Amino acid sequence: MWDVALLSRLQMSLTLSFHILFPTLTIGLALAIAIWEGLWLKTRNPRYLQLAKFWIKPFAITFGMGVVSGIVLSYEFGTNFSRFSELAGPVVGPLMTYEVLTAFFLEAGFLGIMLFGWQRVGERLHFAATVIVAVGTVISAFWILAANSWMQTPAGHALEEGRLVVTSWWQVIFNPSFPYRLAHMLLASFLTTSFVIAGVSAWYLLQGREQAFARQGLSMALAAALVLAPLQALVGDLHGLNVKEHQPIKVAAMEGIWPAREQGADLLLFAWPDMAGERNRFEVAIPKGAAWILTHSADGELQGLKSVPPEDRPPVPVVFFSFRIMVGLGLLMILAALWGNWLRRGDRFWRHRGLLRLLTWLTPAGFVATLAGWYVVEVGRQPWVVQGLIRTKDVASQVPPERVALSLALFLLVYGVLFLAYLHFFRKLIRKGPPRMDKLEKHLVGMQAPGYALAWVRQLKEEGH
Repeated sequence: MWDVALLSRLQMSLTLSFHILFPTLTIGLALAIAIWEGLWLKTRNPRYLQLAKFWIKPFAITFGMGVVSGIVLSYEFGTNFSRFSELAGPVVGPLMTYEVLTAFFLEAGFLGIMLFGWQRVGERLHFAATVIVAVGTVISAFWILAANSWMQTPAGHALEEGRLVVTSWWQVIFNPSFPYRLAHMLLASFLTTSFVIAGVSAWYLLQGREQAFARQGLSMALAAALVLAPLQALVGDLHGLNVKEHQPIKVAAMEGIWPAREQGADLLLFAWPDMAGERNRFEVAIPKGAAWILTHSADGELQGLKSVPPEDRPPVPVVFFSFRIMVGLGLLMILAALWGNWLRRGDRFWRHRGLLRLLTWLTPAGFVATLAGWYVVEVGRQPWVVQGLIRTKDVASQVPPERVALSLALFLLVYGVLFLAYLHFFRKLIRKGPPRMDKLEKHLVGMQAPGYALAWVRQLKEEGH
């Protein structure tokens, strides 16, 4: 017999995994487009305008996919986890409403100007609309991460007549894990976008086309990655220490620590967690490595999985391997950023096909790392939907499991088609390439650009760029 709670969790996991891909890119692309447009206004270098106008189309289709896939989630809380809405609605509901009122309306109100207002409004008003959309994406992340962080480390609430009610909105929003989660997610978005821009630019260079455009984009993306990738590692370490303090069993699953208490725990590079046998198989470890990282002492003590009953443990293999995928890709991105910026000092970088191929392969690395990190966060919290307060199985709607199985199959089919269509149009935009200089010249005339800016564009056009 099918388990309705498990089917509902699988459906929510599928829809969340699909949705998170799009905001991850739009948050970073909105900021990049605002920076390029601002640089164009300041320097009048048309290359920045060309970058902004090229990436605004991938941004638009990605933003649209994010909106469509996000609407489904709010309905799923009512259809698949109706008891959750009853119990935690007074806390989570207003946070979602704030997100719509302060972020979605802001983005939707100015997105039209950003996409279609190039020659219809003044250049400074257009830049203001682009900045507002970029700020809106960050505000949206703020409220979503506030709600999710409260479910991980609840605070500022009380239990009254079987429902959780708010006693302090400040504590609800700025709960103990919120600053770390928000910083980690925003950096993940910016880093993912940097490697998408770097990968597409590297592909142009390998194809021998759009050389000047690709060099400018790749140079800026690698410079951003050089800052963002190590910073993400630092924030991730601080986030891990926060998780150890508030969700020690999640850390035990991440590190594969089974004894109730363990001093000097090893850092497992690889292992196969055996939940039935309550141990690991095939361990490859660095002695005392986990203790050093998490307690800053070789003899530091960590709480293990056996400190709680089996029914209170998360699915350890999913958390364990997702954590290693996220960290492994993060280290690979740091090395690629260091290598690329080292070679960028000389002209040989633009002809280094090995590194250009690596950057092309790393184009989806940020998405995979973000998804893996999301599984660590969400699966690692199980069996709780609100840590220590509400169990997931207790709030699943009691609907016939075959109906949930049918809707899950339909989601798989529809999302699969949508994702293929998105990839088709994204690839089509990339293959089409940036706007030509004669097209940019027309736009600049429409925006009444200074004469020297037009002369610059005409010169680049004559040079074949």
